[in-house]
Amino acid sequence: MRLAFFMGCVGVMFSATAERVASGLVVFYDFGSAQGAVVRDRSDVKPAIDLKIAAPQNVQRTKGSLKIHKGTVIRSTQPPARLIGAVKRSGEITIEAWLQPANVSQDGPARIVTLSKDTSERNFTLGQEKNLFDARLRTSRSSNNGIPSTATPARSLAARLTHIVFTRDRAGRTTIFLDGKRRANQTIAGNFANWNNDYTLALGNELSNERPWLGTFHLVAIYDRSLSAAEVTQNFKAGPQGKVDRAALAKAENIELFETKIAPLLAKHCLECHDPATRKGKLDLTQKVTAFADGETIVPGKSSASLIWEVVSENEMPKKRTSLSTAEKAALKQWIDGGAQWSLARIDPAVYVHGEPSHANWIRRLTVAEYIATVRASTGVNIAAEARQLLPPDVRADGFSNTAYNLNVGLKHINAYTQLAGIIAKQMDAQKFAARFSRSRNVTDKVMRPLVEAMGKWLLRGPLNDREIVVYRGITTTVVANGGGFDEAVRLVIEAMLQSPRFIYRIENQQTEGPVGGYELASRLSYLVWGAPPDAALYAAAEKGELANAAKLEEHVQRMLKDSRAVDRSVQFVSEWLNLNHLANLRPDKTRFPNWTPALAVDMRAETIAFFKEVVWKQNRPLGDLLNAQVTFLTPALARHYQMPKIKSGNGPTRYDLAGIPARGGLLTHGSVLTVGGDGASMVTRGLFVMHDLLRGVVNDPPPCVDTTPVPTKLGLTQRAIAAQRIANKQCGGCHSKFEPLAFGLEKYDGLGAFFEKDPHGNPLREDGQILFPGAAQSIAYKTSAELMNQLAASNRVRLSITWKLAQFAVGRPLGARDARTIDKIHLAAQKQGGTYHALITAIAMSDLTRTTQTEHSK
Repeated sequence: MRLAFFMGCVGVMFSATAERVASGLVVFYDFGSAQGAVVRDRSDVKPAIDLKIAAPQNVQRTKGSLKIHKGTVIRSTQPPARLIGAVKRSGEITIEAWLQPANVSQDGPARIVTLSKDTSERNFTLGQEKNLFDARLRTSRSSNNGIPSTATPARSLAARLTHIVFTRDRAGRTTIFLDGKRRANQTIAGNFANWNNDYTLALGNELSNERPWLGTFHLVAIYDRSLSAAEVTQNFKAGPQGKVDRAALAKAENIELFETKIAPLLAKHCLECHDPATRKGKLDLTQKVTAFADGETIVPGKSSASLIWEVVSENEMPKKRTSLSTAEKAALKQWIDGGAQWSLARIDPAVYVHGEPSHANWIRRLTVAEYIATVRASTGVNIAAEARQLLPPDVRADGFSNTAYNLNVGLKHINAYTQLAGIIAKQMDAQKFAARFSRSRNVTDKVMRPLVEAMGKWLLRGPLNDREIVVYRGITTTVVANGGGFDEAVRLVIEAMLQSPRFIYRIENQQTEGPVGGYELASRLSYLVWGAPPDAALYAAAEKGELANAAKLEEHVQRMLKDSRAVDRSVQFVSEWLNLNHLANLRPDKTRFPNWTPALAVDMRAETIAFFKEVVWKQNRPLGDLLNAQVTFLTPALARHYQMPKIKSGNGPTRYDLAGIPARGGLLTHGSVLTVGGDGASMVTRGLFVMHDLLRGVVNDPPPCVDTTPVPTKLGLTQRAIAAQRIANKQCGGCHSKFEPLAFGLEKYDGLGAFFEKDPHGNPLREDGQILFPGAAQSIAYKTSAELMNQLAASNRVRLSITWKLAQFAVGRPLGARDARTIDKIHLAAQKQGGTYHALITAIAMSDLTRTTQTEHSK
């Protein structure tokens, strides 16, 4: 009663029904035991982080409080690995306490809550400094003592019951709330990569027993995320005896289980037959409303009454496919028994294609193109010819050749980098290069050490550590000791740096989730937009910490998009996305295509690149317009091949207006794309290309027993008729009906992209068909290839697919379920700005994909 009366005097009455925030809670002490030497962790997260009272006689315990009247330390018996790991992964933290200080004279600061070693080394400490609260937090940009700290104003602390909350988000913003009101804030840059895993959690004192705090604890909680102001208010209103809503916590855990285990499971095993289009057994498992429609398929809380569990547990489903594993069955049962929470609007199988291994962190080697661009930007030397001759070509994986896990380094790479470094160093003017960083040509340590440091910072894309400086400085010392001069010393240092892993790879901190450092962000940004290293302006912004500011960051993105290197990078993307490099290896059957020449392949590639530049850069149109823009670029030879009106010879491809040629217009009518179907213009291959690369559709591989040998055409049997037979086949139709009709509108284009009304057997060809967008229940009919192109160009699914493709190219790895929400935000932001390449690159640059690091264990 007295407690409620007191809080009523300050304007707030505790709610008897208010529940505390449960999401992200990793440690919770409510001091519910009235006796004993152990303070129990009531968070229900395992393993519990219980605390032991070193001197029980120095405390007074009642149910709901613990009063320290004489110095003691209340500490965990071992480092709280679970807590440290959770906070390091999230890059965020909240420390909360309900307490009453004994007086306003305690200093040091006196330790209220601390994760530390002694008086000078800590991960965090919430303390009392006389009449104010002080929070110290260790980051990669702070001291080991957590300085600079965040402190409340003088006289903000009184010897009365107080609710204090300290938060720090991924952007580095720290805030201290007192009794629900914001009283202090600042920015503590950096991440938690340098947190010590051996420190111990304690209340009421430093671990060395030198900073005792006297007062009464009523509640202590730690979260692995930054609570919002509204959530802080919710906890304040819940009062010092507020309880965690266990039901809400269980619901949150069930939702997490659904998103991380069950949705991928359904996508992998069930949606081939139970999606909106197929609906075998009249069951659609992609949406909650359809999955729960009959009340029997999934019965929340009762796996034993759920038909889905019955057929799965007995291995009756999936049919003709591998049964669920023991672990998958256990997860499904746990999810149903736990309430069967369904948090997604729709399960999109494409999100789960790559699974969790796709999120493993890999050090990214520079691709050959990036290496050439990096050398040119860093040293001024054009090494393109030598690099392409000496370095093994990059190989595509998951649709792109910059996929990190596939960028291996073998002996050929090592030998090539060694030779190339020597060639580059010899072509450089060492004296002129060194003059950019130092005017002196003296070889003393006073001159050479800062010169080595400055050159390394430029060439290796970030500051050198002491060990690296010593190693490179040793080269100059050796050169001078053997009679060499300044120029030779600088040249050999450059040659060594060009062979460093820091030059060849894009090395980043990948141990801690959270905001990336300034130099890492500068590098991410420059390789995203340019495929090359940062320029002086980006390095200067990184040095000043400006890139942490969203407005400053966006200014740099817009500046960089005006550089010609941004165009070059976009061409690399479209070349990778459409696999234009396959044209170099095109060897069509000479008997079927006697007029083919390798020069036509060059012209086809040039057509697509010129078309892309026209639509994306000159006209700045939405990326969806790449599918139906009525313009192209042809050489006289390519125009003849396409059987189009003659054009005059010119210097390269000539702009060609297609407004009067309905059979042409958009990427799918380019020979560069149509050749993916091979000599026979395969409906399977072309349909799969549209499905995978434009619609992000998913279809399982055929069963091992199915004969996949191509069926040849003949009089009375076209490719379309062959496809129709497959679709009508019960064994094949379920899958083939989803992708082969996507190619029906392309039947009049032969294997090399020429347009015909009849095939070589005299069979008439058609261009009508149906398109089934992934997730849709009904197909959409089209009468002509032009209508097909217009349907694709207007489709949000196509635009979203391009977003996924460009984002994957940007980060250099397959994207999966953990990225889905970020990709949706990127896509929405880009579409609001017109859906152009500029808008999409800007949205990616401003997103968490670029600005934060995800660890392998991130949720």
